Amino acid sequence: MKIHEYQAKALLAQYGIAVPRGDVAYTAAEAKKIAAEIGVRAVVKAQVYAGGRGKAGGIKTVNSPEEAEKAAGQLIGTRLVTHQTGPQGVPVSKVLVEEASNVARELYISILVDGVSHLPVMMASEAGGMEIEEVAQSTPEKILKSYIDPAISFQPFQGRKMAYGISLNGGQMGEATRLMTNLYRLFMDKDCSLAEINPLVVTADGKLLALDAKLNFDDNALYRHKDIQELQDKEQEEPLEIQARDWGINNYVKMDGDIGCMVNGAGLAMAVNDLIQYCGGRAANFLDIGTLNNTERVVNSFKMFVADHRIRAVLVNIFGGMARVDVIAKGIVEAYQLMTIPFPVVIRLAGTNLEEGQHILAQSGMNFIQAKDFYDGARKVVEAAKGVTR
Repeated sequence: MKIHEYQAKALLAQYGIAVPRGDVAYTAAEAKKIAAEIGVRAVVKAQVYAGGRGKAGGIKTVNSPEEAEKAAGQLIGTRLVTHQTGPQGVPVSKVLVEEASNVARELYISILVDGVSHLPVMMASEAGGMEIEEVAQSTPEKILKSYIDPAISFQPFQGRKMAYGISLNGGQMGEATRLMTNLYRLFMDKDCSLAEINPLVVTADGKLLALDAKLNFDDNALYRHKDIQELQDKEQEEPLEIQARDWGINNYVKMDGDIGCMVNGAGLAMAVNDLIQYCGGRAANFLDIGTLNNTERVVNSFKMFVADHRIRAVLVNIFGGMARVDVIAKGIVEAYQLMTIPFPVVIRLAGTNLEEGQHILAQSGMNFIQAKDFYDGARKVVEAAKGVTR
């Protein structure tokens, strides 16, 4: 789950990390009032779930409350298109108006969970203000990493080493170490999947300030954080992904193809998407129904497919272990009984209670395409999607 910059900065401030003075505005008049209260040069920032706002015109520096009002009026109610949003852009319904900072240096700092070591890793770089992926590709030596053992937490020596590595001076090293320690506490306390400050700036008077911030949260831990759940801006989310969560399908991601996929297991789901592309098609979604022995999530998956008018065919690829094939089959039959399925469906089943599952489908009277194996299923669904319109 993502939140807006102004919400992330409010959390940083709660953990003792310095952020610029400012507030969020929902109208141009509110932006003018906030700028007047700040009383100095200000920055008006579109609040969207996407990076690249500056290059897209979503960040404007203003010199008066009147300029802030004008800038906010130009942003609020529009759709901002950045390199992360695609051509459709994302809606701008609010802006952050905050004091402009006198910046001497721009740094980068973040924490995420490393997939190899399975530990939180803190990263820091002198190349602040840039996309970290670009830095990693062009100048990887500029990225410092420090792995953190949750049993002993982030240690001061790690902070000092990181601060030295990004060329902070003696007076700033203590401040940087405290900032890193507080950022780690926030990361762990709130079950973050990413905590990023980019840029972390050194001001002209030598202070550290979080000029921009991004916090993402582990969806599977949100039940522990009702306060974080309340920060979600559903207007910024993909409607189909919101609907999927409402229907209990937590592992759904909309993609840009026209072939729906229902799979059990994240690894198998990724392999299905790859094989569909290998066979000449493109997946419309990533959908892992997980391990279940009830029919509801299967039925709801078909509801998702019917609601997505891009879909021209569906592949159901189930390798049942703890998830029984007969239960999956009952869910498919129930879906056909409850709704009109306006596209061809290719079904490949393997695993526990396979014979019972095949019998249920054979006796159902459904019109579906049976696949004998994984590759056969991908090939057949790509062929079935050809010429289908909705």
